[in-house]
Amino acid sequence: MTATAGEERYGEGCGDWGDWGDWGELVGAALLGTGRRRGSPRELLDAAAVHTLRRRAGLRPAEAAPRPRPAPADPRPEPPEPARRRLAQLLAGWAGAGGGSGRRGASPDLAELLPQWLAAAGRHGYRAPAALLPALLDAARARSDLRPQALALAGPRGMWLAGLNPDWRFALRGGAGGGLPDPEDTAAVRRLWQEELFAERAGLLGAVRARDPAAAVRLLSSTWATERAEDRLMFLDSLRVGLSAGDEPFLEAALDDRSRNVRATAAELLSALPQSALARRMARRALACVGPAGVAPPAECDAGMLRDGVAERPPAGRGERSWWLGQLVEAAPLSCWRDRFGGLDAAAIVALPMPGGESWAEELHAAWCRAAVRQRDPEWAAALLGSPAAPTATAPGTASLAERARLLSVLPEGERAGWVARFVGAHGLSEAFQLLGACAVPWAGPLGRAVVDALDAAREAGGYPWSFSGVMGLAERCLDPAEAGRLEALTAAAQQAADPGGTAGAGAYWAEAFQRLTATLRLRAAMLAELAAGPAV
Repeated sequence: MTATAGEERYGEGCGDWGDWGDWGELVGAALLGTGRRRGSPRELLDAAAVHTLRRRAGLRPAEAAPRPRPAPADPRPEPPEPARRRLAQLLAGWAGAGGGSGRRGASPDLAELLPQWLAAAGRHGYRAPAALLPALLDAARARSDLRPQALALAGPRGMWLAGLNPDWRFALRGGAGGGLPDPEDTAAVRRLWQEELFAERAGLLGAVRARDPAAAVRLLSSTWATERAEDRLMFLDSLRVGLSAGDEPFLEAALDDRSRNVRATAAELLSALPQSALARRMARRALACVGPAGVAPPAECDAGMLRDGVAERPPAGRGERSWWLGQLVEAAPLSCWRDRFGGLDAAAIVALPMPGGESWAEELHAAWCRAAVRQRDPEWAAALLGSPAAPTATAPGTASLAERARLLSVLPEGERAGWVARFVGAHGLSEAFQLLGACAVPWAGPLGRAVVDALDAAREAGGYPWSFSGVMGLAERCLDPAEAGRLEALTAAAQQAADPGGTAGAGAYWAEAFQRLTATLRLRAAMLAELAAGPAV
């Protein structure tokens, strides 16, 4: 009996079996016999044939749904064919990753190359190949760090596809092109802002802010008084992008917000504007406490300080007065200290002995570090970092590697890489991981050479590569592919130093690690060359 005949007979000749919609009931009747219910064995078999067809189709019987609208056009070109094949390989490698642990062998980690492929494709202005959109959305669903670049590459077609699959709904929550109106379409922007949920509104505010910062403030002001406190805080945080003096009136008004967290965030943003009224108020307070004669922290946290974002209660173990002092200095414009210390520059001020004891110097230097990062001041950041060759415990600003990494992010890229290269040359790699993460990719030549030299020195000292697994992972992603030649020579040296009896000693592990690093750099070079070859015809 054909499936078509079975479908016809299900409505006409299945008898009492036609209203049996449950597969389990049909199986039970077949096992127990048809005598307990009206209907012939033939009708039972016909009904079973129809149910089997439906089960194999994987769908429950249902009304036909309307055909989805066509996918929108994306005028961007697709990548060249070799680059499309490479993306398919990387997505397949990502999907197969995460299964095991232990030694990785000498093969590159394809999953970790996917973000670099997406970033490079975005720089070339490509769109994702249509056939790979499902795999790309799956990868972005599982790895939130991939989402900005993956959704930008997916473009309007990816958003269209995401609307058809609940698993990809994340892409519609303010993602690149995620159904947001053109920021210049003021009527559509206003309508979405008034009607949609928080995620869509946050995405819209970010899109408008990127196009017209002042328009974003106007949009936010239009509903500010009716927003929930937690939403006001998140919306206010979005103003960090494109922060300028034009935002001051709105932020100054937010200092009187009923939410303490909102007030604190508004104060922080205003203190990042050295010419703001809040920054001038903080400068007057800080200069009254600190000078060449010594340090005299505030005796109380008055109402004005509270309004300007000073937190009154210190964390456990901190004294109140030093806590208030640090907040005042952190929020004061760094430019105010030159006149206070007789025209000295940042490096000279940081090097001054501070009357009143070492503890006050540490408090001031820590606050100046926070101020340099907040105000993005490279002169003060360099002064507080000090010499990269000095022992880390004697750093002028802070011995914390995390805080040093934040200071490094303020320096120009070349100066940043040079400082870290000298740090690696002086101290090796054991403390360099966070500092390396602050450097631009690919690493500049001196920095890359310093890392490779330090890895070779660690090998010669008898260490094992897994002691530097974090740095090795960064090197795979960040080393310039031009370093592959040097690494091949190090691989040969490590192989010669390996145990001739074949025992997996340190030399064998280093040889394997260098082989993997070399193969990854070669693959990255090929990947970038494929994308640079020009769009598909």
